[in-house]
Amino acid sequence: MRRVVGEHDLRPADEELVELALAGDRDAFGLLVKRYQRRITAFLSRFVSDFEVARELSQETFLRAWNALERFDPRYRFSTWLFRIAHNLGIDALRRRELPTRSLESESAEGQRLELALPDGGKDPLGRLENRELARDLKREIDALRDEYRELVLLRHFAGLSYQEIAELKNMPLGTVKNKLFRAHSVLRKALAGRLG
Repeated sequence: MRRVVGEHDLRPADEELVELALAGDRDAFGLLVKRYQRRITAFLSRFVSDFEVARELSQETFLRAWNALERFDPRYRFSTWLFRIAHNLGIDALRRRELPTRSLESESAEGQRLELALPDGGKDPLGRLENRELARDLKREIDALRDEYRELVLLRHFAGLSYQEIAELKNMPLGTVKNKLFRAHSVLRKALAGRLG
């Protein structure tokens, strides 16, 4: 059960790694950690607005996943299950510590700054400046979204989850997820209309 991602990229599917891990192969679980750690940490960092707390929560996410691996239901995606654990830990941290929930800037585990990727407006300095300003404005507008919209935008565009994965994670009908993301995108487009032309 190997998934072909590209012509030269053969790698075991998550489900295969889960089966190997359940059979006692810690290296298989290590591959799952390696596969998802950056995405989980980036999501949590934006969710709780504190990179150090996000790193701790990321570690706790994988620890809990390892301890509960036998309860994983293979009818669902492993990534959805893992993000649900991370999401619940993030909510608990916000309740416990009353952390602000608005910042979108963070650092990766390697200390690199994680920023919203926007298409290059050109190689000239003016185009790069305009892109930086647009990214700043977009972050500000995402921060200003209602919490339910902002969280879905983060899950979709920063954590990279599909609509179906978000629906499973949030226990929402797929149509509701699509509708709320459409509304969030409409709010962002309207707020940035002057910048986007």
